[in-house]
Amino acid sequence: MRYAQGGGLTDAKRAARERIRLEAVGRFESGAKNGEIAAALRVSERSVERRRRQWRERGQEGVRSMGSSGRPRLSSVQMAGLERELERGPLAHGWAEQRWTPARVKTLIGRLFHVSCTVQGTWRLLKRHGWSWQQPARRAIERDDGAVELWTKEVWPQVEARRQPSEPGSSSGTRPASR
Repeated sequence: MRYAQGGGLTDAKRAARERIRLEAVGRFESGAKNGEIAAALRVSERSVERRRRQWRERGQEGVRSMGSSGRPRLSSVQMAGLERELERGPLAHGWAEQRWTPARVKTLIGRLFHVSCTVQGTWRLLKRHGWSWQQPARRAIERDDGAVELWTKEVWPQVEARRQPSEPGSSSGTRPASR
């Protein structure tokens, strides 16, 4: 009855797992043993034990799915507020560069909403809401395309290590000259 990391289930599969849990509740109420339930529902006995304990402590509601563990921690109102703050830019929040990074957005979420999340989780949250990584719209003023082209044609071939032609080897562990 364990979910894949981050949920990973379609709505249909999630509903099927929910039906299995509720079927287990019916078997708990009829007095079936854990091994019988596990075999009938094709789940592990440990899962059945865990569900039985949840059922004893909180009833049928305790057995129901709480959803994917990968659900966003921000409400829709909070997400709208985050988007407004992101549109203001990093300069408005004290960063010297005009560039958002997932680590900066993570810090901003912590400051605004007192919610902790990982950098990877922040990236997924931004992706779900249509934000993507950005690259500069134009090149640096200091860039000299002629110098770059000259370097790649003349300097790089000299710097790049030449491939040494291989010589026929020997399977012997000793050098041929020492025999």
